Amino acid sequence: MFLLLNHQALDLYVTSRIFVKECYSLTRHLPTEERFGLSIQIRRAATSVHLNIAEGVSRKSSVERRRYYEIARGSVIEIDAALDILNDLHYLKDLQLDPLRESMIRSFKMLSALIKISN
Repeated sequence: MFLLLNHQALDLYVTSRIFVKECYSLTRHLPTEERFGLSIQIRRAATSVHLNIAEGVSRKSSVERRRYYEIARGSVIEIDAALDILNDLHYLKDLQLDPLRESMIRSFKMLSALIKISN
């Protein structure tokens, strides 16, 4: 926000930022009894995706960068698992999930590609 750094223009950074917003939007529509359950978990994991990407980009070695990208990708998978639970509980049936799905898949694919080329 205050620092103007190169990573802020990366497609992955922009996509993950959208992903965080979509996750927060989803959790606003969950029942109040989930406020301290899966809502918090999804928000924490989404934030972790974005922050680990930002920190990973700043690392000098490819090994360090890859590790941050792996953590970010793991958080994407964590959110997907949480969505499975929410779906099983029928909390998602009336929600429009296409924007979240698109940003999740795009973030996952971009992270996977970065991890692959970092090997």
